[in-house]
Formats: sequence, C-alpha cells, structure tokens
Amino acid sequence: MRKLFITFTLLALSVMNVMADEMMDAVRRNLALWPDVRESYIRYGEQYAGKPWLSPSARLFSEFKTNGNRTRYEAATFAKRRQLAALVMAEVAEGKGRFMGDIIDGLMSTLEETWWGLPAHYGTKIMLPDDQNVDLFNAETAGLVAWTKRALAKQLEEFSPLLMKRIDTEMERRILVPALEHDHWWKRAGMNWNPWICSNWAVSVTECEHDTLRADRAFSQIEAAMKCFVDAYPDDGGCDEGPTYWDRAAASMYDCILSLEGRGKRVELSPKLLRMASYCYSTYIADGYCLNFADSHGNRLVQQPNVMYVIGVMTGDVTMQEFAAYVAREKGFWSDASGMYDKSGNYPTLGRELVFLSMLDKFSKVEPREPQMADNWLPRLQIFSARRNGMFVAMKGGHNDESHNHNDVGSFVVYDGGKPVLVDPGVGEYTSQTFGKGRYDIWTMQSAYHNLPKINNCDQKNGKRYAARNVKYRKGALEMDIAGAYPDSAGVKRWTRKVSIDRRGIVTIDDSYELSRGNAPQQLMLLSAVEPKVDESGILLGSCRLRMNNAVVDVKVEPLADKFDPMMQSMWPDGLWRIVLSVKGRSVIKVIKEAEGS
Repeated sequence: MRKLFITFTLLALSVMNVMADEMMDAVRRNLALWPDVRESYIRYGEQYAGKPWLSPSARLFSEFKTNGNRTRYEAATFAKRRQLAALVMAEVAEGKGRFMGDIIDGLMSTLEETWWGLPAHYGTKIMLPDDQNVDLFNAETAGLVAWTKRALAKQLEEFSPLLMKRIDTEMERRILVPALEHDHWWKRAGMNWNPWICSNWAVSVTECEHDTLRADRAFSQIEAAMKCFVDAYPDDGGCDEGPTYWDRAAASMYDCILSLEGRGKRVELSPKLLRMASYCYSTYIADGYCLNFADSHGNRLVQQPNVMYVIGVMTGDVTMQEFAAYVAREKGFWSDASGMYDKSGNYPTLGRELVFLSMLDKFSKVEPREPQMADNWLPRLQIFSARRNGMFVAMKGGHNDESHNHNDVGSFVVYDGGKPVLVDPGVGEYTSQTFGKGRYDIWTMQSAYHNLPKINNCDQKNGKRYAARNVKYRKGALEMDIAGAYPDSAGVKRWTRKVSIDRRGIVTIDDSYELSRGNAPQQLMLLSAVEPKVDESGILLGSCRLRMNNAVVDVKVEPLADKFDPMMQSMWPDGLWRIVLSVKGRSVIKVIKEAEGS
C-alpha cells in the first residue's frame, strides 16, 4: 500500500509538471542550472536559422503508389518537422525571441500542408484536402504543433492572436473532429498505432479543443482505446513488435496516462501496466545492445531516456530510472543534449523532451546503471534470456503471426561481453513490400536468415498456426518443438530444440528430430556478426568458438553484406555472415569463449 501511495504521489507531481503552466518555468530553470545542456539546444536550432521551409512534393508522395518507395517522402517530411522541433527547443532554451520568426514561418508552412501523414497510410496517389485520415504521423505532427503552442503560447499570441486561432482551426479539421467522429480501427488495436495516435490526440485536445463536451467525448474514447490496448497486450508485459517499438507502444500508453491524469483522472497502475513498463530493460543485453526480434530498426541504445525516466518516476521503478541515466550518459546527454534529442524519434519528440527537462534536477541525481538481469522469462511471448559469466543468450518461441512478425520460431542470439556473436538480422528500410503480400519475400523476414534449421529444403511459414509447441522453460534453458512452424511439405514429425547456458557461460544448442521423409543431411543456419574462421577445432567467431559434434558433416560460410540497404548497414557496419551447417542426426553445438575453448 505504501508503494502504491508513493507511486501515485510521484505520478501526481509529474502531471503537475506536464499539464500546469509552471512546467515551462521548471524547464527554463533547469536549463539555467546546466548551461552546457542549454547551449546544446541553442546550437542545434542555430543550424536551421534562416533556412527555407520546404514542403514535400506531390511527386514524392505519389512514389509509394507508383514504385513502392516510401522513404524519400518520409525523409523530406521528417526533415521539415525536425527543423521545427529544433527551433522550438532553441527558443525555449535561449528565450530571446531570436528564433521566433523562423518558428512562425515553419508553423504556417506546416498548417498549409494538405495532409500531415505518410503515403503508406493514404488511399490515393495524391493528398486531398477533404480526406484527413488520422494516421501515425498526422497525429504525431498534431502533437508537435500542440506542444509548440504550449511551449511558446505567449510569444505566438503576441505575434498575432490570429495565428493561435489558425492553429486551433487546423487542429480541429485535421485531428480533433476526424479522430472523434470516425470509428478508426486503431481505437481497438493491441499494437502501437493505438497508444501512439491516442497520446498525440490527447495533447491536441488538451491544448486546442475549446468545446468542453467534445473534449470529454474525446477523452472518453481515449480511455476506451487504452483499455482495448492493455486488454490485448500479453500478461507478461512483453511487446511482440520488438524492443524498438516499446517506445511507441507501452511508452505511448504512459503518455496517455499523463494526459488523463492532467484532467483529474486517477489511473491505477496495475501489475500488468508495471510489467509493460519494465519490458524496456527486461530485453536488454549489455553495452547498449537489446534484443531485436521482429521489426527492430536499430539494435543499440534504442531506448529514449526522456520517456524512460518519466515512466520510471511514474511507476517508482528505480531500475528504469538508472537505466535511463545510463543510456543518457552513453549518448552524451550532458555534453550534447541536442544529439540525444535529435534521435528521440523519427524527428525529435518535443513534448517528451519538455516533460523530461522539467524533471532534470531530479534526473541529475540518479546513478547510471545497466540493468543486468540474470534470468528473464516472458511466458506469453515465449522469450527467455539468461546471462552467465559475461555470456548472454536469448531464445524465442511464439508463433508466426505476431505483430511485425518474422518467421523466427525457435531462433536465438548469443552475445559475449555485450558484443554480438550469433544474431538476429533485424529489419531493413520499410517499403510497400514490407507490409504487403510480398513481406516474406524479404530476406530478413525468412527463417533461412535466422538461427534456425531448413528442413528438407523447407523454411518456416507465416501464420498463427505455425507455432512452437511443448515449450518448457527453466532458469538458464528453454526447450520447444519447432516442427509446427514448418509446412507439411517439410516432412518433419518433431524438431526439439533446447538452448541452454551453464554457470561458466557455455551456450549449448541441442537439436534432435524425427522426419516422416528424407534421410539426407538437414541444414542449420547461423547468422554471425563477426567473420567466421573455420578450422579443425570448429568455427572461430571473434571472442567465441563453435564446437560441434560429429553430426555436422559440412560447413559453408556466406557473406550477407551485398543484401544490405542503408538501414541494415547502420545496424551491422562490419557485416553479417550466414553459416550453413549440414547435419545428419542429432546435433549439439556449443558456443564457448575462445580462452576457455582453446
């Protein structure tokens, strides 16, 4: 009871900082206490001072429908919003009006755009003024505009009350009415669209809605949407979209809680909500790396301290607060705050940064510390991890119809001292194919490019029926039958895989199987983040060595760098290699630190 009382007291204090006018005073006061932080934001904005405001073109927008490219339009629209977010923070930090002319021009340019979202989420080849579909970035832009109004209300009002009225009118037309009056599918979804949109909708209502009855209706719908989201979420608090999506799944739900609390609505932080928060570090490896199962863009230092710390305070989770301080230190926040801000989203997340800075005095006292969980088990997602003697291993079961799914039932990863050894490739740049019929033609989605077997030349299939069975967990080990993840044509009755780690840090991958057809050697795929060196003692992978039993009859190594796009290159700058092992019968592979295996 005492813990709950403390939690809600902290939550109330956070809300006071978020929703009351005093928040901006707290931001400026804290920036004055840390001049290096303050100057960083000013320098960041100065690079955009006097620059023209360029709206993305109709031809760029049309590319998604004509050739499937979505990244060129996204880059252009994100750059424009980054420009506005940078200038706003520079003005907040300096407070002399030097950036206001650019901000006013940027606001007007943004308000004059036909639609604020992305072509991948729009039905026609060009944008239509009357079609104000509410998608992720229509809402995200609304959130940026709303927080700009909050941060600089006095300055904008002094320039012209008509600009403030224009902001409210455009917000009403683009999000307040469309979000309220349409039965959007995302209001019932158990994935990131729901809280991500609702968090921006909520702040838009708070700052720009003047009809109290309509505001009440909006928050009633937001509450209902949050209930749908939480009800659909796994009881273990795990995000099946991957750790990089936690930022816009459970974390955005907490943004919604802040807005609800700001209206006097007390939200009980149930054990499930607390587990949803702690997922951000339960999937942490070491040295900044986190598990990157599913569509994870990036695999290192992906967590955002500005939202992690605030949630850590809301939940009373000291581990999360310390983790936020660790990531902030690693990202160089105290010397280059704007560098962290710049990378806090597809473009900087202004609202989260302001809330975070209002609490900077408390944050400065938190001791940075990596979360080092010895064992973790998420039973609904069927993800286990363990660390022993500097070695880390994780494995997943589940099924092949998860949100942002990859065909990866039974795959695993191994890291040594925080450095990647055997890995999950992650995902490349999004295109029209990524969420279309050809998704599983993309190599990163296929089981053949995960640490999995190819059975009778068959890969895993996508669909909920293709799942792990007979899953058995104990500390340091996970065992499952992955035969069900393969089609009937694979001719496999049983493929039992057990991945374990002992107290010395030796990881063992034990595969045994029964086939209904085929006696030829089967293939095991392993993806390495270091170039493999095959010798008579096994395979050297940097600091580790693979030891194999006599079931392995052949070894081939294939470099994968020629498959990389810019996103993959940024994640794996040294390349990836696929090791193809031909095995006959039961195979036992051990991953041993080279010093111990020599």
